[in-house]
Amino acid sequence: MSNERITYKDSGVDIDAGNTFVKMIKPLVKATSRPEVMADIGGFGGLFSLNASKYKNPVLVSGTDGVGTKLKLAFMADRHDTVGIDLVAMCVNDIVVQGAEPLFFLDYLATGRLDPAKAADIVKGISAGCVQAGCALIGGETAEMPGFYADGEYDIAGFTVGVVDRDNLIDGSSVTVGDKVIGLASSGLHSNGYSLARKVIFDRMGLSIDSIMPETGLTVADELLKPTRIYVKSVLNLLRDFTINGIAHITGGGLLENIPRVLPKGCKTVINKESWKVGDIFNILMKAGNIEESEMFRTLNCGIGMVLIVPEAQTEDIMIRLSGLNETAFVIGEIAKCEEGAEAVEMV
Repeated sequence: MSNERITYKDSGVDIDAGNTFVKMIKPLVKATSRPEVMADIGGFGGLFSLNASKYKNPVLVSGTDGVGTKLKLAFMADRHDTVGIDLVAMCVNDIVVQGAEPLFFLDYLATGRLDPAKAADIVKGISAGCVQAGCALIGGETAEMPGFYADGEYDIAGFTVGVVDRDNLIDGSSVTVGDKVIGLASSGLHSNGYSLARKVIFDRMGLSIDSIMPETGLTVADELLKPTRIYVKSVLNLLRDFTINGIAHITGGGLLENIPRVLPKGCKTVINKESWKVGDIFNILMKAGNIEESEMFRTLNCGIGMVLIVPEAQTEDIMIRLSGLNETAFVIGEIAKCEEGAEAVEMV
């Protein structure tokens, strides 16, 4: 047995690289700051002072998520500056559906060997996502675990906390027959269904990460790494002036499984499949993979990233406002009476 001295760096963990990384991301974190943030990054916990006097009865709403196998595309393309936007989007879009304003965000980055420049690119995306959502990046954790992850690979997870007055909490209980269903366009696949997409594109179609996608004119990397759209500011804007009875974030499970999560008993959603443009990427996957329509609607967002259920009388004005907010929106259906045992989403 050798008596040669070894260091943590010899075993694969570079503390100096971690310190370099923290210095690199400080301006990115600062760009997301809100007045309630009480300290810079570097402490054991992030500090955020909630001004409870702004609310009659504040309810904190939290969410957590990851990016999933979309990261495989980032590894293949060696492009890491947008997956952070996806990370933020998957968390903040989940809590705004309950009417909550995202307040702050934390991230967790785990890798085998820390590459400060690559990690900074990831945080660049997280910072951009937080700016889009209006929330502060107040902390995070970077775990360097040699031997646990393949070289060049990593995983990321995100955590957000928001607030809403109890009286303004959206839980779907006020959804009623006759309400209209508005769909907000997605930017693409967002961050769901990538295991299916990779199987179709790489195995069935035989494309590479740099191949040009048929019909779109974009490379596979450009098409599949489009960041998830963040709907927070648009939804919060609507909530100031309009009534929204229910909101669904269309993630894993697609339209068929996410809309029922906000429907009260006795209601169903009737969706008109011809009321919006599905998008080339979805048509390509469906055709090349010989995927059944029902499988598409329960796996992918199919061009609709978020659904709003609104009173019929306010629909036209809401659509005008959404246009002014640069959202592409469609009236895709309505709420109808649901008989016992019937499907909660009917596609016509």
